[in-house]
This record gives sequence, structure tokens and C-alpha cells, in this order.
Amino acid sequence: MGETAANTAVTTEKAAKAEKPDKAKKAKKEQKPSFFKGLKTEYKKIVFADRQTVTKQTIAVVLSSIFLGVVIMLLDMVIKFGLGFIF
Repeated sequence: MGETAANTAVTTEKAAKAEKPDKAKKAKKEQKPSFFKGLKTEYKKIVFADRQTVTKQTIAVVLSSIFLGVVIMLLDMVIKFGLGFIF
């Protein structure tokens, strides 16, 4: 009967070692809220532009788009005119 008690003790130790990975899985699940906390912290660091800055940048984009459109239109007309001589 002494051997049975020793085998039971060894089996119990093996079972305790087998339970450790379950604790590791639980620890990984507990780390997920910290990701969202970090996300919230980083979101608070964002600085949004004021109305005046957005207006200036919008005007700059619209004017540069119009200018680029005119340049492309002029190049297109020059190329068409040049091809008119060839064909």
C-alpha cells in the first residue's frame, strides 16, 4: 500500500503541473483589457486642428487641385495640337 500512496503523490504533482498552462491562458485573457486601456490613452493624446487651420488647408488643397487641373488641360491641348501636325 505504500507504493500506492507514492504513486498518488506523483500523479497529484503531475496534475498540478498540467494546471499551470490553464493559468497562463487566463493571464493572456486578462491582458486584453490593458490593450483597450492603452488605446484609450493614446486616443486622448490626439490633437485635432482648429477651425482656422482646417479652413486654410482646405483652401490650399482646392487651389492646388485647380492649378494642377489647368496644367494638365494645357498639356493635353499642346499634345493634341502637336499630334494634329503629324496626322
